Amino acid sequence: MPLSSVPARLTLLALFSVTTFYCLYKSRRLRHLKLSLYPKPSLPSTRGKILFVSQTGTSKALAQRLHQLLTSNDLAFDLIDPKDYEPEDLPKETLVLIVASTWEDGKPPPSAKFFATWLAESAKDFRVGSLLLSKCRFSVFGVGSRAYGATFNAVARDFARQMKALGASEILPVWEGDVDGGDVDGVFDLWCAKIAGFLKGTVLENGGVSESSFGGECNAPSLEESEEDSDGENDMKSEIVDLEDIAGKAPSRKSVPVVETNGKLDGQREMVTPVIRANLEKQGYKIIGSHSGVKICRWTKSQLRGRGGCYKHSFYGIESHRCMEATPSLACANKCVFCWRHHTNPVGKSWQWKMDDPVEIVNSAIDLHSNMIKQMKGVPGVTLERLFEGLSPRHCALSLVGEPIMYPEINILVDELHKRRISTFLVTNAQFPEKIKLLKPITQLYVSVDAATKDSLKAIDRPLFGDFWERFIDSLTALREKEQRTVYRLTLVKGWNTEDVDAYFKLFSIGKPDFVEIKGVTYCGSSATSKLTMENVPWHADVKAFSEALALQSQGEYEVACEHVHSCCVLLAKTDKFKIDGQWYTWIDYEKFHDLVASGRPFTSKDYMAATPSWAVYGADEGGFDPAQLRYRKERHHKSSR
Repeated sequence: MPLSSVPARLTLLALFSVTTFYCLYKSRRLRHLKLSLYPKPSLPSTRGKILFVSQTGTSKALAQRLHQLLTSNDLAFDLIDPKDYEPEDLPKETLVLIVASTWEDGKPPPSAKFFATWLAESAKDFRVGSLLLSKCRFSVFGVGSRAYGATFNAVARDFARQMKALGASEILPVWEGDVDGGDVDGVFDLWCAKIAGFLKGTVLENGGVSESSFGGECNAPSLEESEEDSDGENDMKSEIVDLEDIAGKAPSRKSVPVVETNGKLDGQREMVTPVIRANLEKQGYKIIGSHSGVKICRWTKSQLRGRGGCYKHSFYGIESHRCMEATPSLACANKCVFCWRHHTNPVGKSWQWKMDDPVEIVNSAIDLHSNMIKQMKGVPGVTLERLFEGLSPRHCALSLVGEPIMYPEINILVDELHKRRISTFLVTNAQFPEKIKLLKPITQLYVSVDAATKDSLKAIDRPLFGDFWERFIDSLTALREKEQRTVYRLTLVKGWNTEDVDAYFKLFSIGKPDFVEIKGVTYCGSSATSKLTMENVPWHADVKAFSEALALQSQGEYEVACEHVHSCCVLLAKTDKFKIDGQWYTWIDYEKFHDLVASGRPFTSKDYMAATPSWAVYGADEGGFDPAQLRYRKERHHKSSR
């Protein structure tokens, strides 16, 4: 090598060394800044869980063997039957081992039905996202019989697939034992040995299994790798698809878009993501700001055309063509089986989103509602007089979708409606008793009473709260303290809650409602999260029979006052308040109500009642249809069988 080239090569080498050092420094510096902005979430210090899904006792016995093996190695695990476990606690777990048997038709045993349903629906629900179980490691052992062919260990395979879809890391693929092949014990012992090998060595101070206790054979990525090495596509996806607070899980940094505003980090997310917005707008909702909505009701259109109003017109005298259906919170704490919104709205247990101004919500709702009314101009039957009236709403049904009482400024919003002399009919799902206590006087306050027992309420409402029953009872108790009009709303679902007359009546003494609305469930088609069919829809005769049985049970405290045949709906009313000299007074004097609110003085439901017209009374020939309207019957062309 010529000596003249040495300095040049040394210079090049030095430049390369400096560049390499700078890149390493820059990389470490950026990583340090990233970790300081987005600190790595701490893992919950929970004990491991062993869940057994068992019908005949085989899976339970195997799970007990695994429990004994792990505890003998100083590893702390809880042995749990899924019927005693709240699925909403699953995101808090760091390690879950499942021994699952398959029962009839590839389904789990009845004791694990709720757990299996929750897991399956969460995996399908686009609002949940793929990070719900991101802190959880798991493995599943299946117990079944190969004689059943395609359904052999279907439950174990489904559990593994669904948990992975929700972000959990599988430490071992599904292992399967055949009860008819005689290999269950041997295969299970091998699986146990593998599990024990992964868990050897490291135990947390409280006896739980730590993150570092997984052996080198585990192919699941570490938490640090999964966060540091994710590409931009995954980050973008997590910002678009809403990660809901289904189990009270604190949002991870991926689920909350972090925006820098005026030099400060704003971590609050919007309730309505682009995906949710698109789904709701497709159904005809007009989205207001980041968490509210308004939609024109079919009964509003009907009375604009002079074709009859809804049951609230018959029961309480509202003008359906001047009624606005809206909500300040599209989020809800339940996922009811009969929800006609097809579960496209967000879910959550507390307010954790950006909050819009209540005055702006009311102004926007009225503007959007009026624009939808204007679109009815020229529709057959719509007169200019009714159209003009419809442009100025007099009533607001705060029951569109979600849980309006969750909105932190609900009292200010109600005040704004009353200032405009717009009546308020608010429906709550009985999961926020403290909010009910703090609620200012409204025209009529509803509580949804969808079931009369704890088990049936859990099955029908599918609440997010673990203490849902206590919250439900506390909500009814809070309702009793209200001086204005109160209502229990019962939705009858045939085959689910139509046999509980005695249990429903026992709830009457808790809330002492002024009215009880009993309505047959509305079938709105199938969806991924609801398996209701037309078989679950009661006839009006069924609703009447149920209502009469409840009234009879009350021994005269309540009587059947009104009905609306078209809505398959019946009204019970307290006789000592609303029946005077044989005349029902279920209607509302709205002008009197607004005067009472404006006065600031205390008042009760008896202060603004009005007489019920004869055509709306139970048993009338009109069936609750206003004779001033023109009845319209669609021609239905069904193929006749020959």
